[in-house]
Amino acid sequence: MSLLLLGSWEQDGAEARLWAQVLGDALPGEDWLFEAPRTPAQAAEVEVAIVANPPHGSLAGLPSLRLIQSLWAGVDKLLGDPLLPAGVPLARMVDPAMNEAMVQTALWAVLALHRGFFEVQAQQRGHVWRQPAQCRARDWHVLVLGLGELGLRVAQSLAGLGYAVQGWSRSPRAVAGVACCHGDALDDALAQADTVINLLPLTAMTQGFFDARRLARFKRGGSLVNLARGAHVVEADLLAALDAGRLAHAVLDVFAHEPLPPQHAFWTHERVTVLPHTAAQTDPHSAAEVVAANLRALRTGQALQHVVDRRAGY
Repeated sequence: MSLLLLGSWEQDGAEARLWAQVLGDALPGEDWLFEAPRTPAQAAEVEVAIVANPPHGSLAGLPSLRLIQSLWAGVDKLLGDPLLPAGVPLARMVDPAMNEAMVQTALWAVLALHRGFFEVQAQQRGHVWRQPAQCRARDWHVLVLGLGELGLRVAQSLAGLGYAVQGWSRSPRAVAGVACCHGDALDDALAQADTVINLLPLTAMTQGFFDARRLARFKRGGSLVNLARGAHVVEADLLAALDAGRLAHAVLDVFAHEPLPPQHAFWTHERVTVLPHTAAQTDPHSAAEVVAANLRALRTGQALQHVVDRRAGY
């Protein structure tokens, strides 16, 4: 069995070398290919492709392929490849270290919005000494959109700090300590939330999810924390909602175009906090153990973990 490592790496090659090292340490004694197969014989040897948003078409022509293991949590770019081999299990990355980092970022954002710390930061630049109102956590309503692995952890962590947490998903879910809703209940949930945290997968149904119509459903003075995908947000509509006072603040980690262009209005908008896609990064060392566990499951005939439902998109 040959293992193929492919990705869209940083140009200096350091990222690719790091992944090759940690995966090699986690999977010693394996036969590796670190570039697309050059001959039919090489292609026929590949049974597992470990990928990080590889170029479209690069996984075609691998007749022995038994598993595509993503190194990233999101698989929308992979599923957008028209030549992605059909019938081959695709597993997304659920990295415990990345999950913990996402929880930390979500907690920071909610705390800063709840306690008015972004306003205090702006006051500092103007030498203004004014204490914001301090409301109790149980009176600050947080809505978490998406109750997958990340959303579940975030919702439960916020509930553990005493926040009034509601979770929304496409289909019914039950989460201890979290009021769950689904489907058509979204508009009512948006109207009650002081902070909305987006952790939805990006699919055809969620592309442009936060448009003018949906932003108009937000509680006036509410805030948006987008930690999922830039394509979830219609940026012009979000700017209009911020300028109109419909939203008080937006914490944005992801954008339609990255890096965020220097002239983009988000950089200087007084009601926007820009993060450079750093809310939660895959940790190569813990992710390599996840890959190794799925490879062992494949070889022993056990159930693979975190297999993507291609029709649902996640």
